[in-house]
Amino acid sequence: MSPTTVLITGATDGLGRWLALRLATSGVGVVLHGRNPARLDETAREIRAEGGREPLGVVRADLADLGQVDRLADEVLARFPGLDVLVNNAAVGFGEPGAGRELSADGIELRFAVNYLAGYHLTRRLLPALQKAAPARIVNVTSVGQAPIDFADPMLDHGYDGYRAYRQSKLAQIMFTIDVAEELRGTGVTANALHPATLMATSMVREAELTPLSTLHDGGEATLRLIADPALAEVSGVYFDQTMEATPKPQALDPAARRQLRELSDALVERALAARR
Repeated sequence: MSPTTVLITGATDGLGRWLALRLATSGVGVVLHGRNPARLDETAREIRAEGGREPLGVVRADLADLGQVDRLADEVLARFPGLDVLVNNAAVGFGEPGAGRELSADGIELRFAVNYLAGYHLTRRLLPALQKAAPARIVNVTSVGQAPIDFADPMLDHGYDGYRAYRQSKLAQIMFTIDVAEELRGTGVTANALHPATLMATSMVREAELTPLSTLHDGGEATLRLIADPALAEVSGVYFDQTMEATPKPQALDPAARRQLRELSDALVERALAARR
């Protein structure tokens, strides 16, 4: 597969920036997403300095605000009606040691909002562009660190822990990957998720005061495989631990739990967008 238009969320730091640079220097047209205009400009300058292909576009949105996610989708659909690959990479980590519970602009637990719900809504909004460009791919960057969702307290109002919040959001990504892959069967659009590498040298790992165990190159190469390897053209609905097919936590394989997550996600998105009308 030789993708021509690849949207990467969180393209100004860490894995997203590595992917943007690597793809652009390979001649791929990348669309850079970020929330900080200075960081977006800096990433585009780095691509040019490395002799990469000029980015197809730059799009701004704070993924902690579903209204901005909605506007991001509108902009992408207008500017890039055919999208070969969507990489849902943007994320917030565990937080600083001892940090308390945080909420998004919509009053949703922050890690659930940014790591999962923003990608859920963006993906659903961009399905027409992906289907138009088929064969196309959705790549969800998740984690081997996963925790089941307590549907009695999904926003972790009680007993909050940053590690649990992060891991819950990552399992939610895998649950959505399995669901959307089933939904898209036969359309030419695939959806897969991966744990790119363990504790890469990223700002979120440094913020948590953890020791990096792998490099951005390690995680980047594994992610590139899902983006462009022709051998994976028919593979969909799979969770990978780096380059190996793996089994996620049991809740991801439970259709009833996935249905509960869909219903919760749709209700949260509808409530957030209705409040802004």
